[in-house]
Amino acid sequence: MKTVLITGGAGFIGSAFVNYVYNRYPDYRIIVVDALTYAGSVENFPVKIWEKENERFIFWYGDVQNGELMDTLVSQSDMVVHFAAESHVTRSIYDNTKFFRTDVLGTQIVANAVCKYKDQVERFVHISTSEVYGTAVSETMDENHPLNPMSPYAAAKAGADRLVYSYWVTYGIPAVIVRPFNNFGPRQHLEKVVPRFITSVILKEQLRVHGDGQAARDFIYVDDTCRAIDMILHAPKEKVIGEVFNVGTGQHHSILSIAEDITHLMCPGNDCSIHVGDRPGQVMRHTADASKIQKILGWRPQMNWKDGLQKVIVWYWDNEDWWKKQLWMRDIPIITGEGKRELH
Repeated sequence: MKTVLITGGAGFIGSAFVNYVYNRYPDYRIIVVDALTYAGSVENFPVKIWEKENERFIFWYGDVQNGELMDTLVSQSDMVVHFAAESHVTRSIYDNTKFFRTDVLGTQIVANAVCKYKDQVERFVHISTSEVYGTAVSETMDENHPLNPMSPYAAAKAGADRLVYSYWVTYGIPAVIVRPFNNFGPRQHLEKVVPRFITSVILKEQLRVHGDGQAARDFIYVDDTCRAIDMILHAPKEKVIGEVFNVGTGQHHSILSIAEDITHLMCPGNDCSIHVGDRPGQVMRHTADASKIQKILGWRPQMNWKDGLQKVIVWYWDNEDWWKKQLWMRDIPIITGEGKRELH
């Protein structure tokens, strides 16, 4: 029985991966540690932890900044997947300190624990982000694209990304860095653009679009990201350790086109969108070059944008009780580049 430690496993991508491993590997034991900030929920787990003990699934309510806890949990693990992070660009603009504490210092503490037990830990997968690249300076962005983070969140993630790389170089930990592009799927917090737009239509509200809506991102369905991480965990170590892998589709969608796609599917013929000021630190475009992971591991995305979007819409229609508790957190007040206070 292998043991997989998943930090931040109550969040969106983290919980999707917890469910993926739980269902795909019935002989694996899963340890999840999560501080249960606003973006994490025990309702995202594959088992109801309050009903009965489950020998395959262990949950620790804790913080990755707790060195003693992380030492203990890593010492029990064969593989570590590190998702834990503050992860919202807009929130990082007005509340940046916690981003550097969790994303950088938390990653250092996890990496230190892996370093102590590197003879037993087979793989340490650090989940970075495409935000470390900033705006694309080429048609697509491969792993050698310059790192030009444009928000406190992106800067914190870039620091964590390079910290993990430095620990591989200096201490020889079995690290792999994954840079997913924008994920979407069920159980995503309403602060993110796809669920925010979908729930706005359900609630018969207008959709708020930053600026002219031409900022564009490469969106990948969360299950495809989980498959990529799975392949990295189980690949021969000489193929992946010390490497960085992009995970994306190679296609981008503007924020305005996302609003149009959602309104077309949910309320054909109605223009629900409105525009607001540009967000400070806005990245204009991300488009992945994922040829490296395709070539080395044979990974390719299986879900296209339209089919994935339809699945997500159906999920939010059917799970109003899950997301209505988050409504008060959809609107984030910030000061725009023009000095105007707006809700984003």
